[in-house]
Amino acid sequence: MTNTQDAGVDTSSIPQQSNSQSTFLTLSRLLPFLKPYRRQFAFAGIALLIAASATLTIPYAFRQMIDLGFSKIGSGGNGIEHVNLTFLALFGVAVVLGIATAARFYMVSWLGERVTADIRNAVYAHVITQSPEFFETTQTGEVLSRLTTDTSLIQTVVGTSISLALRNLLLFIGGLVMLFVTSPMLSSIIIVMLVIVILPIIFFGRRVRKLSRDSQDRIADASALAGEILNAMPTVQAYTHEEIEAKRFSNSVENAFKTAMRRIRARSLLTMIAILLIFGAIVFVLWLGAHAVVNGEMSGGKLGQFILYASIVAGAVGALSEVLGEAQRAAGATERLLELMSVRSPITEVDNPLGLPANNSRGAKISIRNLRFHYPSRPETAALDKLNLEIQAGETIALVGASGAGKTTLFQLLLRFYDPEQGTICIDDISIRELNLLELRSTIGIVPQDTIIFSANALENIRFGRADASDDEVIKAAKMAAAHDFIERLPDGYNSFLGERGVRLSGGQKQRIAIARALLKNPRLMLLDEATSALDAESERLVQQALETAMQGRTTIIIAHRLATVKRADRIVVLDHGHIVEVGNHTSLMALNGAYAKLAKLQFHIEENSNTTEEIT
Repeated sequence: MTNTQDAGVDTSSIPQQSNSQSTFLTLSRLLPFLKPYRRQFAFAGIALLIAASATLTIPYAFRQMIDLGFSKIGSGGNGIEHVNLTFLALFGVAVVLGIATAARFYMVSWLGERVTADIRNAVYAHVITQSPEFFETTQTGEVLSRLTTDTSLIQTVVGTSISLALRNLLLFIGGLVMLFVTSPMLSSIIIVMLVIVILPIIFFGRRVRKLSRDSQDRIADASALAGEILNAMPTVQAYTHEEIEAKRFSNSVENAFKTAMRRIRARSLLTMIAILLIFGAIVFVLWLGAHAVVNGEMSGGKLGQFILYASIVAGAVGALSEVLGEAQRAAGATERLLELMSVRSPITEVDNPLGLPANNSRGAKISIRNLRFHYPSRPETAALDKLNLEIQAGETIALVGASGAGKTTLFQLLLRFYDPEQGTICIDDISIRELNLLELRSTIGIVPQDTIIFSANALENIRFGRADASDDEVIKAAKMAAAHDFIERLPDGYNSFLGERGVRLSGGQKQRIAIARALLKNPRLMLLDEATSALDAESERLVQQALETAMQGRTTIIIAHRLATVKRADRIVVLDHGHIVEVGNHTSLMALNGAYAKLAKLQFHIEENSNTTEEIT
């Protein structure tokens, strides 16, 4: 198990972005996801302008009420009419403000949800096209953290923060303009002081951004660790590691908590500095304004208007500092997502792929020439070295050899999960590099030794072999794989939920589901990674009969560990450390008394003895 406690999960396959990019430059890379919704942004912008304009009219109305209403009442004039009209106008402004704010909230919330869904879809669609090389070095928990936690932060920015930032920016600019209209002298003093206080805000903002990125990384560490352990619970419990793993997860969570607290402390300090400096500057300027009123240099209404506009400007700056904190977190999340999106699979397709000959009843001809391959995670050891093999259409080949000989590697190269450094693989004399990946993999059916069962019912698990198959075709494939009877005995038959990773099935039942899935696909080339290894004797007999029928009219390559399987093959290919050392049938290879004979004596003698005993009985 990977230790994520100290160093974090391995993300070496994901290119790392430079932290020197500005927050807004990083967030601007989300524009491709925003462009499809220009109309909705325009509607939200109109509502935003209306709401901001309504807010900026309020201080002017108060000035009119004080100077033209209260002052006339005090001097014996008809000022009450001005007061009534002012309050009526204020109510009208409130109506406009309420409608515009509701419209803005609805539109930006819709945009946040929509854009986040698009980003999640894009990232997921990109990740599932990556080759196994990517998943050798990247834990699924890390990917899931980026898909969930990071996209949620982006949703906050798109659905809330952008709107708040624009609203407060408009209020700041509008309020600043009205401050100059009201009193140029006092406004000039405010501007100078605001410029001075913005510098520490920028400094601490950069600190918050770095800590935000670190916080997201530590959360991903905890998610990756939890995902790894939850997928291995039987092993964890069998070795009584519950307490140990709980402690490991607790340490990882505490690490994430400590990092988050450093971010929170920095952001709290940023907020405190912004509020103290900005409001301190405003209080000082208002003190000067109060003296101007006392000296008769400014009316009470004008000072009131100036105070309200100053409050609007100060509130806008304070809100912008809050938004900046959210933007710093979102910038870190955006970097992580864009890093994931920038990963490119080494398995690429040609611009104009060739097509395979029309399907026929002979199967596929396979030509393997001078094949050499190293796994990216084990570059010092050749998994296959100068491998040459010709397989005729309709032929059944058994691959035998010790663990690590290269049997499964050959399957992975046939499916183009990896590309060899040297050599070619051809199907019907066409290099698989020249084929469309979809067509190539549609031509191949595989039954792996470690069967994957999805969290769905039996019907859908088998239909995974061919998505457009009818229920009758699924049931027919299940019967061929000797799976029909046990499926029928499940509580809801073919509609029975099989549990996460097939926990409700035995090993043999899982394998028969996988065989049915491959048979349903009806491929020209069948790859069987010891497809009967987990079956009991009776089920193996039934499945062997089904496989013999399924092998007709198609080429079959079998990774064999059972003598019965080996004997049925047209040819046996013996692999040793990535090389072919012997080729022939069972009888001829036993007569050579070489590598195959040695393997047979070590690996097959128990089964041979068992078969002999059965015959004597």
